[in-house]
Amino acid sequence: MKRILITGGTGCIGSVTVYRLLQYREIEKIVVATRSGDVKPLQLWQGENIDPRIEFVTMDVSDYETVKKSVPEINPTHIIHLGGFQSPDCSAFHLKGMEINVGGTMALMDIAETLPNLERFVFASSGAVYGKRAQYPDAVIKEDVRLTPPNHYGIWKLAGEHLARFFHDNTHIPTVCLRLNTTYGPGRDKGMTSAPTAAMKAVALGSFEQKAIPFAMPYQGRENYHYVEDVGAHFAACTMEPFEGYGEFNIKGKTIEVKEFLQTVRQEAAKLGWEKYADISIAGDAKPNMFSHDLCHDRIDATFDSLPLTGIDEGVKQSLLFFRRMAEEGTLKHI
Repeated sequence: MKRILITGGTGCIGSVTVYRLLQYREIEKIVVATRSGDVKPLQLWQGENIDPRIEFVTMDVSDYETVKKSVPEINPTHIIHLGGFQSPDCSAFHLKGMEINVGGTMALMDIAETLPNLERFVFASSGAVYGKRAQYPDAVIKEDVRLTPPNHYGIWKLAGEHLARFFHDNTHIPTVCLRLNTTYGPGRDKGMTSAPTAAMKAVALGSFEQKAIPFAMPYQGRENYHYVEDVGAHFAACTMEPFEGYGEFNIKGKTIEVKEFLQTVRQEAAKLGWEKYADISIAGDAKPNMFSHDLCHDRIDATFDSLPLTGIDEGVKQSLLFFRRMAEEGTLKHI
């Protein structure tokens, strides 16, 4: 039986990853390490009754002594490392971002090297490790191109990938780094690229309150989109499915213009009879999207079987319906 330790397990991606992991029968226990102790993101996917296989431990990965004490007691067979500061916090608090995103990753891997039963380590990286799109002449960006991160967050994620490679070199434990861009859908409340989800929330809440709630995207250009449940499925599969060695992978997604994404939201809202509540636009002072897009996912497709890729129209539809249910339950607040 398998015991999973997941850091950042109450975040957006963490909570949906836990939800997808619970579908694997061989998992005996999932230990969710969290600083906040907030279980609401997990309830978003599981309802009020949290699965009994889930346990919680309060742990800040940047606190080496706590990691040194707690992780061996958990004795995991698999670790998924999702915990860390997102782009806005890394930009606002450089040293703290480095302490958590680099120091915390190093602390966790340092202790993981000593674990007797560890079978897999999965690290949440980011498309932010790539440079600006203009520096890549090909139609798609593969994992082996030159990496020149555009912000502190990307720099810290690239450092995490190097630590992951070093960890694998030292231990030969199968290690996976997953690079993702804009996750959208239920639970995506924070981060620089949470705006597409905020646009959908505005439409769903407006449909419930019977009034348009204007929302303007703060950036424009092309963007690489991943439906949130697909992201959770990727992390779960890359943790549990057969794999040997070390690998960096772009997760599956689709790149379109921000304006096309908004148009898809309008179209799906119209199908639900909510067209007059889709008052969404791009701000007049919107800056270009700083992150690269057109990420090639051939490598992960060839390595892991049956990873999902939900169409953007379907992902938007499911998100709108999800947020409408939240509005009806009184759990979706004003944007």
